Amino acid sequence: MNERGSSGTTNRSFRNVTRIGPVQVGTAYDNRGREKHTAACTAPRCGFSADYDSRAAAELAARTHRCPVR
Repeated sequence: MNERGSSGTTNRSFRNVTRIGPVQVGTAYDNRGREKHTAACTAPRCGFSADYDSRAAAELAARTHRCPVR
């Protein structure tokens, strides 16, 4: 998983990465040492990714994600 954010280039070491359809969900620590959960779509030209405070929220986003580009 690659992280693309407005804070520049940040390298995160993701753990507990799972795949739900085309979306990968992974857990990492942010710059302040807080645990964050990221959902990112791996489909070409989709561009969906978001950080969540709970794993359940990231997995829900992955389950309900629909790619706008088909």
